[in-house]
Amino acid sequence: MAQAKTVYICQNCGTQSPKWMGKCPSCEAWNTFVEEIVEKKKAGSAVSAQLSANQPLTLENITTEKMERITVGIDEFDRVLGGGIVPGSIVLLGGEPGIGKSTLVLQMALGMKNKKILYVSGEESMQQIKLRAGRLGLNNDNCWFLSETSLENVLAQTGEASPHLLIIDSIQTLSAETVESSPGSVTQVRECTSAILKFAKKNSTAVILIGHINKEGSLAGPKVLEHIVDAVLQFEGDTNYLYRILRASKNRFGSTNELGIFEMRSSGLREILNPSEQLISKVSNDVSGTAVAATIEGIRPFLIEIQALVSSAAYGTPQRSSTGFDLRRLNMLLAVLEKRAGFKLLSKDVFLNIAGGLRINDPATDLAVICSILSSNIDIAIDHKTCFAGEVGLTGEIRGVNRIEQRIAEAAKLGFKKIFIPGLNKGFDASKFSIEIERVVRVEEVFRKIFG
Repeated sequence: MAQAKTVYICQNCGTQSPKWMGKCPSCEAWNTFVEEIVEKKKAGSAVSAQLSANQPLTLENITTEKMERITVGIDEFDRVLGGGIVPGSIVLLGGEPGIGKSTLVLQMALGMKNKKILYVSGEESMQQIKLRAGRLGLNNDNCWFLSETSLENVLAQTGEASPHLLIIDSIQTLSAETVESSPGSVTQVRECTSAILKFAKKNSTAVILIGHINKEGSLAGPKVLEHIVDAVLQFEGDTNYLYRILRASKNRFGSTNELGIFEMRSSGLREILNPSEQLISKVSNDVSGTAVAATIEGIRPFLIEIQALVSSAAYGTPQRSSTGFDLRRLNMLLAVLEKRAGFKLLSKDVFLNIAGGLRINDPATDLAVICSILSSNIDIAIDHKTCFAGEVGLTGEIRGVNRIEQRIAEAAKLGFKKIFIPGLNKGFDASKFSIEIERVVRVEEVFRKIFG
C-alpha cells in the first residue's frame, strides 16, 4: 500500500525540500515553498525485463507522413508558427495580463469555419465568453465551448468531441485529481501538461495552451513546461499602445525569427500587413531628433521611426532613458560618439524612444540611433525622406548588415529618396533600385554627409 509523504516544493523553480525554507537555494526566491503530498510506493519484487512493442529502427525503416498544417485564418499567427499548427503539436501562448491572449485565441477559434474547435476556459464562464464573442462580432457553429477546471473531465469531453484543435485558457487553472496540490502549482502544471501531451500525440489533436507569466516577465510554472510543448509564443506589447507583437521563442516546426504585428481595437485584433506605413509618422523636415531605420524581423522588412531628445542635465548626473531599445547598447553608442566622433554628451540627458511601442533588437538600427541623437543635440533636422541601415562598432566603423537588398527595396517602396548603408555591403546590383544609395564606412563620415 502506498505511503503518504509530505514535501515542500518551490513554486518558482520546482526545487524540493523535506522542510519549509524561507528562501529557495536554487532560484533564490523568497516565500515560494508550498507543502504538497506525494505518494511513495513500496519497493516491490523485481520485475523481469520484457521487450516492449517499440523496437529501435534505422532512418531507412522510419516512415514519415506529410502532415497538413491547420491554418487558423490569421496570417500573422500562421507566419509565426511557420505556416500553421501541426496536428498533434502543443503551442504555449504567454503574455502580460490584459494584453489580449484570450481575445486572440477566441478570434482565431471563431474564424476557423472548416475545423471543429473545442474551447476550454477555466477563467471565464460561458456567459462571459459569449459577451466577448459578441464584442468581436463573430460566430462559428463548429466551435464548442466548455467551462471546466478538472483535467479528467476536459480529456473525457475532448475524446468524445474529437476536435481538430483544443484550446485551453489557461493551463494554470487545470487540476488533476491524482495530484494533491492546488491548481497552478508546479506539480499540477507539470502533470496536466504531460497528460495533455500524451492525449494530443495519441489522437493527433492540435492544442493551444494559454500560460500566465510571473512578475519577471517569463512564463509561470516549471521550466519543464516549455520543454514539453512544441512551440512557445510570446504576445508582447504595452497596454498604453495599440500595437501587439507575437514572437516565437521556441518552434520545433519552423523558425523562431518570425514576427506578427497586430493592432488592438474595440472589435478585436487587426492584422498589420504593412507595418512600415503604420510606424512612421508623417513628420515635416523641421523636426529634429528623428531618424528612420530599415530593420528586419524574421523575413519581414519594415521601417521604424527612432526619436531622440538630448538636453542639458538638470542635475549632477545625466539621465539615460530608453524605450524599446536596449539601454546598455545606447550607453555603448554614446561612448562611441564621445570617443570616436568627438561629440561631448557626457553632461547631457539622452532620451530615446522607438515610435509605436515596439521593442527592436536588430543591430542595424544603430546608425539611425546615433543620427537621431546628433540631430537633437545640434537641433538640425534630418531629411524625412532619408533612412539608415548599419551596425556601429566600438571603433566607430559601420559594420555590414544582413539582407540589405530587402531593406533597400522596402525603403524604395515607401517613397524614400536616400538610404545610408555600410560600405562593406556589396555584391548586389544597386541600379535596380529607384533610391539613392549612400555607402559609409565610419560614423564621422555619416555626420559630414548629413549635416555638412
